[in-house]
Amino acid sequence: MFGRRTILGASLALGLAAIAGVGCGDPASGPNASPEGSGSASKGGKKDAGPWMVGAYLSLSGAQTQFGQDTKKGIELALDSINKDGGPKGRPVKVLYEDDKSNPQEVTNKVTQLIDRDKVVAVLGEVSSALSKQGGLVANKKKVPMISPSSTNEDVTEIGPFVFRVCFVDGFQGKMAAEFAVKTLGKKKLGMLVASDDLYSSGLAAEFKKAATALGAEVVLEKTFLKTETNFTTFLNEMKSADPEVIYAPIYYNQMVPMARQAKAVGIEGNKFVGGDGWDSDELLKDAGEEMEGAFFTNHYAPDVPWPNSKIFLDAYKAKNGGAAPNGLAAMGYDAALVLADAMKRSKDDSPQGIRDAIAATKNFQGATGSITINDKRDADKPVVIVQIKGKAYTYHSMVGPGAEAAAPAPTGSADPAASASAGPAPSASAAPDASAAPAASPAKPPPPAPPPAPTAPPPT
Repeated sequence: MFGRRTILGASLALGLAAIAGVGCGDPASGPNASPEGSGSASKGGKKDAGPWMVGAYLSLSGAQTQFGQDTKKGIELALDSINKDGGPKGRPVKVLYEDDKSNPQEVTNKVTQLIDRDKVVAVLGEVSSALSKQGGLVANKKKVPMISPSSTNEDVTEIGPFVFRVCFVDGFQGKMAAEFAVKTLGKKKLGMLVASDDLYSSGLAAEFKKAATALGAEVVLEKTFLKTETNFTTFLNEMKSADPEVIYAPIYYNQMVPMARQAKAVGIEGNKFVGGDGWDSDELLKDAGEEMEGAFFTNHYAPDVPWPNSKIFLDAYKAKNGGAAPNGLAAMGYDAALVLADAMKRSKDDSPQGIRDAIAATKNFQGATGSITINDKRDADKPVVIVQIKGKAYTYHSMVGPGAEAAAPAPTGSADPAASASAGPAPSASAAPDASAAPAASPAKPPPPAPPPAPTAPPPT
């Protein structure tokens, strides 16, 4: 998400059964083979291969704690389903978590430890694009596949062939935000409030401005500030004088909270604002939900999106988390783990290279955040969800982008994310890295915030 994309033949409930399909990896091969003296003996007298060891580096403390904690909840929910019937090829998936403390230097150390010390075959993380870039450099150098759940800055996957994401990119998100503001809302007089030293904010802003002006809109005022700024009154007074019809503010929730409060104080209503997925935080609703009433933002997910697999995810998440509804970050963590497990099931061998090739071959994976196809840039092709803040809650408004019209078929399949393995459909894509392999039919087509309002904003993603 900062700077923040498989095939299942039916609903996710059935797909999870396929991921957890029965089978056995060769105990004598693969990077996760059990060390001497561990593992149970098979009928042939060999030790089993043991669990798949996967690393996850997240901001479990520091400026972006909520991003990390929410993503972890999504990963944990996915693991429940993945391991219910034994895991990919009959081997359970075990995730080793490392807290990078929202610090780029910590990221390098943690990812290195996961790969060199813990011998993981794949890595999940991060949310922030700035942190994912650090981790991606290590993973790519060591030839271990990495999937970012929510890092949207284009540079992340450009690091190299072992770095993937299951979210759309900033250029696409910024363009879709402009199309929504100009074409859907019919607004032509625009303002922009941008954190200039943040990759996420500046990247979205540049694409929004380019697309909006191409559509005939005019940016009447653009004000920039640092990502640590907390006093926006001067900028907002200037914005009120310029009187734009829409104010695009692609910043993180920790800055949007004081901005929304100060905007209301100078007489700017929340329904003038449009933002990006960096707003997706319970903290924004709790601390500025009233001030943000009517505002829109682009995102990967909303709790009431009309995709059948999202309903499966929503019900399972609420059951596991005391009735609390998930946000986009939890949904993206969930999908990242499922895409990885599906690739493990389809991989020609259990090596990091084999898993990498299977991830690259992912097509039309039906996840909680929609249909995910990994393209040749290792990004996800998928539609953007438009979320509106109504009654201090995030509500689904519409979808924009490729596949949006066909993305919400009638619900199918069980609402249980850990459906019986006996109903397993065809795998999501060919295990071979050939992206042209035809996927199985798929009738069911069906993400973030920073520190508590502290002066330090989350690093760009």
